[in-house]
Amino acid sequence: MSWLNNVRNALAFKSKKDQPEENLWHKCKGCGQMVFTREMEENLYVCPRCEHHERIGPKIRFSQILDEGSCAQLPAPKVPEDPLKFRDSKKYVDRIKAARTATTETDALLNARGTILGHRVVMGVQDFAFMGGSMGLAVGEAFVRGVEAAIADRCPYLIFTAAGGARMQEGILSLMQMPRSTVAIQMLHDAGLPYIVVLTDPTTGGVTASYAMLGDVQIAEPNALIGFAGQRVIESTIREKLPEGFQRAEYLLDHGMLDMVVHRKELRDRLAQVIGYLCGNRAAAA
Repeated sequence: MSWLNNVRNALAFKSKKDQPEENLWHKCKGCGQMVFTREMEENLYVCPRCEHHERIGPKIRFSQILDEGSCAQLPAPKVPEDPLKFRDSKKYVDRIKAARTATTETDALLNARGTILGHRVVMGVQDFAFMGGSMGLAVGEAFVRGVEAAIADRCPYLIFTAAGGARMQEGILSLMQMPRSTVAIQMLHDAGLPYIVVLTDPTTGGVTASYAMLGDVQIAEPNALIGFAGQRVIESTIREKLPEGFQRAEYLLDHGMLDMVVHRKELRDRLAQVIGYLCGNRAAAA
């Protein structure tokens, strides 16, 4: 059987040599089916089997929504990184370093200037992969900077939310970002500019209780989890079973909390249409 061992060794060597570094397969979190990674990318990270919308980060979101070549990322604001010197099972500063290493981002909210089918916009994207997209000083400051950039450019501020809520490691300072963001939105309104929100999976906690639900137009991706407290917490408090699909985008749409639920493939065109309605020629790129 020496010839068979030789063949096996040759095949094993060839497979290791020719195997690309990236993972060829992606397991859908909706249906559990294995899908080619390239197929997922080409399908905007929507499962071709069950239409489940995977969570995506800021860079992919910018490339999907903004016109090619128009994206100019805003610099990340500098804020105190560990104002409370917080430590649980590990130091807060170590958690931040780990999140930055994993995502290559400075924090959970990134802004960029760009155009959507020719309409100027400042766009913010929360990254759930960065400590659950949690809202702390950096996220609050980035939100305010995004609004200020939109006011300076006389264009809408568009944000894609994805968060577990306020960042507990920053205590009351994280909760203070709720009124800060609300004041920033009022500044945008005072300037006569639209504030558009796209809620993605998941958007919960203090983010839902502040800037995520204050949009002039409220859009969500299909089946996105949107709520304040968790379903089990609510059920244990009211001692009742919640209805099927509670806190999902379609349920909120049926009950008047959202204006529309839009498939990712249609989102770019729909956003351009909404901006055109709200801004007219003002939003057209110079």
